[in-house]
Amino acid sequence: MAEQAGAAPPPPALPQRQGLGERPLRRWLIIFGALTVVCFAIGLGDGQLSRLVMPVLGFGEAAAGTLMERALMALLAGVLLTLNAMVIRLMPLSVQIGVVWTELLLVFLAFFYSFDLSFPYIVERLPILIFTGAFTTIYVSLISIACACVVAMAGALARLSKSGPAFAIATFYISFFRGTPLLLQVYIIYLGLPQIGVTLDPVPSGIIALTLCYGAYMAEIFRAGIQSIPKGQTEAGLSLGLHNWLIMRKIVLPQAIKVIVPPTGNQFIAMLKDSSLVSILGVWELMFLARTQGRAEFKHFEMLITAALIYWAISMVFELIQARIERHYGKSDVR
Repeated sequence: MAEQAGAAPPPPALPQRQGLGERPLRRWLIIFGALTVVCFAIGLGDGQLSRLVMPVLGFGEAAAGTLMERALMALLAGVLLTLNAMVIRLMPLSVQIGVVWTELLLVFLAFFYSFDLSFPYIVERLPILIFTGAFTTIYVSLISIACACVVAMAGALARLSKSGPAFAIATFYISFFRGTPLLLQVYIIYLGLPQIGVTLDPVPSGIIALTLCYGAYMAEIFRAGIQSIPKGQTEAGLSLGLHNWLIMRKIVLPQAIKVIVPPTGNQFIAMLKDSSLVSILGVWELMFLARTQGRAEFKHFEMLITAALIYWAISMVFELIQARIERHYGKSDVR
């Protein structure tokens, strides 16, 4: 009895959680149902693929295009996509990313291949699109982003200054160029300036339009980056007898650039695509050449799709450069 009285009481029984195995099953069933509905909604089963699959399932060609065919093809696609997702979930994270990227790229290319494109025509005109069009797009964007950074810094400092005229000019400039379309700004600079005796060539006009437009957006980025630095650091610099400009150059900007770099990189990538608006001035950039080359033999899809892939490739290169810059300043989450 004494031993029983001194023995430790048994641990309380843990409550059993019901339905733990049902949650993953329910989740996969929901995924399967959603994928099936999407495949049915996009009309999977109306194309050539269904005409190859339906005889295998025991249906004749008369079933092509019917509601039953679409439903069966949607069910089959839902099963395959769900199984694919289940297999991918078993892989390491880095492998999952690579596999999904590869699958999406193959679907993307298959979508373009279904347009019955003339690949010899694309190959024949690819050099001029790359070495003339893409080169022009890149150098116009690089010059514009460099000038936009200077304009943005001036606008940000004016917004932060205690000078009434400087603040008014900066806010008016930012408000106008953020509130009007870039295409309208291109027209105003190229067609409006000659009305007051200032005539510019198409390339300088495009660079000025891109600079002023993106400088207005980036001015707010620069201002936010500067304001993210605690005021105590500026006060500490003043207490040491440093001049305001020296404090800005040596203390504030080196820290603010960590905040400024990521959104500025995003603005540059956006500028690469918006530079296509310069094509309306006759600049031989990528979109202008894609349109003119495609119009010559009515191969519009060939040239536009090729231009899209070139834009995408250029953007990916600069995304990698941006990631390296962000890692350099300690603000990147890339591993």
